[in-house]
Amino acid sequence: MTVSELAKRTGVTADTIRHYVRTGLLEPKRDPNNGYKRFSATDEHRLNFIIQAKSLGFSLPDIQTIFDQAGHGESPCPQVREIMTQRMQEVADKLAQMQQTYDTMQKTMKRWETQPNCIPTGDHICHLIEGFSEEGCCHE
Repeated sequence: MTVSELAKRTGVTADTIRHYVRTGLLEPKRDPNNGYKRFSATDEHRLNFIIQAKSLGFSLPDIQTIFDQAGHGESPCPQVREIMTQRMQEVADKLAQMQQTYDTMQKTMKRWETQPNCIPTGDHICHLIEGFSEEGCCHE
């Protein structure tokens, strides 16, 4: 099948497939008659695997590692568990950071509700933001 046919079947763009070919995640054969890349059922299976793995937080290098291990007859499952544990911690850290930012935003917005609007001067752009950084607000 062609890149456009594979794209339609899997719901990804042809450019995404071409990127996976350039990075070596997909290795289509060349049609001897016209030189076009032809994708097989195996390529479609690998692409579906890539899509699933990415949806679980695996990076393209992670996926390449998994393919390499499987290609050498080794079970990639221990590595998959290890990578997933790392990704879960990364996401938990990002969530905690985002929650802290959101909490700060809420406290700041509550304080700003009672402050007047000001006109910019040559020295000030927006006193709300400038006052926030000067006062170190909301780190209670």
